[in-house]
Amino acid sequence: MVEQRTPFIAGNWKMNLDHLQAIAFVQKLSWSLSDAKHDFSQVEVAVFPPFTDLRSVQTLISADKLELGFGSQDVSQHDSGAYTGEISGNFLARLDVQYAIVGHSERRQFHGETDAVVGAKAAAAVRHSIVPIICVGETAEDLAEHGPSAVPVAQLREVLSSLSADADIVVAYEPVWAIGSGKAATAEQAEQVCSALRETLVELLGEERATATRILYGGSVKSENIARFMREPNIDGALVGGASLAIEEFSRIIQFKKHVGV
Repeated sequence: MVEQRTPFIAGNWKMNLDHLQAIAFVQKLSWSLSDAKHDFSQVEVAVFPPFTDLRSVQTLISADKLELGFGSQDVSQHDSGAYTGEISGNFLARLDVQYAIVGHSERRQFHGETDAVVGAKAAAAVRHSIVPIICVGETAEDLAEHGPSAVPVAQLREVLSSLSADADIVVAYEPVWAIGSGKAATAEQAEQVCSALRETLVELLGEERATATRILYGGSVKSENIARFMREPNIDGALVGGASLAIEEFSRIIQFKKHVGV
């Protein structure tokens, strides 16, 4: 973790919590972090609720002037039109959505999203001043066949070909074999891939932009292992799945600096 990049802890709720549960959760999370005197300028925090919760979360955060950020779990590559079930970046922007996850492994696996589609979605987010969190990662089969970093780097290259070099982005490395398995990558494994991703950013975007871009790790992140990841120079935060639904656990992840002196 490099000091000039503000650490970022993102909680992806996936398909969990209705809008009433979302309101209660955000209130409790905010209280928990307030009690702990969390400094949001030192560690940025954002939650990623289902689409149906976004208006409720946005209203609460705005009305109570909470320092939590929020984003969407996906965004359409299209701005409008006959695309039943799609959610336009324009709609999200009107709700003050700050971030949009694109290319999550579950979208790639269950919805057949290709790197080209992910690139188009990232570009759509950027068009509406939403920062895309570009997810890349390899399956166990990819790892065995191609070795570490080859597939994530190829995915990132393809997505970045759809964006201008000055686009504001976040990259999230999520080894598919670690997601939901309870078996996270080691900090050394994650750093090896994140370092290769950083080198790719330098090559394609230039040193200054690459140095400023945050790279997150995602995959069975817990309070017990977050500190090990955050000690690595090219890991700037975490994309947290299941653990982000437990307020005490998520709060401990967010407050990693207090507990381990990072």
